[in-house]
Amino acid sequence: MKSRQHTVTRRDFLRATACGALGGLVALNLPRVIAVPVSQEGQSTAALVKGDTRTDNVLKALKLIEPDIRKGLARKKRVVIKPNMVGTNVQLCASHADCLEGILEFLKPLVKEDIIIAESAAGAPAAEGYENYGYYRLKKKYKVRFLDLDDEPFSIRYAIDQRFYPQAVRFSQLLLDPHTYVISSAIPKTHDRAVVTLSLKNIVFGAAIKDKGFRWGPAGFGKKNDKPIVHGGPSNEGIHFNLFMLAKELHPDLAVIDGFQGMEGDGPMGGTPVDHRVAIASTDWLAADRIAVELMGFDFGKVGYLSFSAKAGLGQGDLARIEILGEKVADHILKYRPHRTVDQQYRWIEGPQVTWPAPSR
Repeated sequence: MKSRQHTVTRRDFLRATACGALGGLVALNLPRVIAVPVSQEGQSTAALVKGDTRTDNVLKALKLIEPDIRKGLARKKRVVIKPNMVGTNVQLCASHADCLEGILEFLKPLVKEDIIIAESAAGAPAAEGYENYGYYRLKKKYKVRFLDLDDEPFSIRYAIDQRFYPQAVRFSQLLLDPHTYVISSAIPKTHDRAVVTLSLKNIVFGAAIKDKGFRWGPAGFGKKNDKPIVHGGPSNEGIHFNLFMLAKELHPDLAVIDGFQGMEGDGPMGGTPVDHRVAIASTDWLAADRIAVELMGFDFGKVGYLSFSAKAGLGQGDLARIEILGEKVADHILKYRPHRTVDQQYRWIEGPQVTWPAPSR
């Protein structure tokens, strides 16, 4: 009698593996990974604005969802804006000061304490980026202070490598603190490892810290950078799983995606500009990232960490269940040119079909 064969896709395998790995990571004391998921039957609200001024776009988007933001702020002790600063000397790869100004202008009547701008830049001290991108000018108009997360306390969480072995990673306590209202100031960019980088990825990789004084190149010899660990192996085998798992604890309370000028091609550093002139805002980070993926012309199902998060109910990933205030998504879709390695990246999400024998009885 012939044995039955079960045909499963790589996606099915990863889903099953994720369930097993989740139990193992809980045993390793990954705090609060058992989060109450957002019901996929529920509806999230987001704002989409298009205009000719970056600051005004961001401000208008935030005003459209002001009631949602007020509710979140009422439960927190401090506000942190986390800019995206993968590099400290390439403006296109980093949050623009005008975007931060739009956020600060909105918060000015709502937050009386100093607002913190905090970052752990990928390959250099954050202060270099603050200076090069003109962030310090914001102190003249707003109550802000600047921190380098590499100088601040950290806690250990775990990410998996290519063998699904847990690896310890230092993450910022400030961004992990449930009393912190975390704002992700992100940019729609293509990516060399995760297809696209948006509001969630900005928080997770920015929260992973490095030794004080670390920088790319020979100058950083002898100092450690924990960010590469989250990539999940030498070929980024675990990056989508790690982002998905860490999203349960490390996610923004407010996602602001400044698409006034996005990046296509060889992002997140070496791509070229896309004049999109849009801004997205939502207190549901997944809804904001979902809209951005659509505006960039990518298949949401192929952005693994986001589609995993949607299936797990970490936010709303169904466009039909997102109330979008302002512009219509369909009117502003621009197909971004993907990173040249995108086909290799997709293989970690889809991959070839694998045939497994039926379990013996």
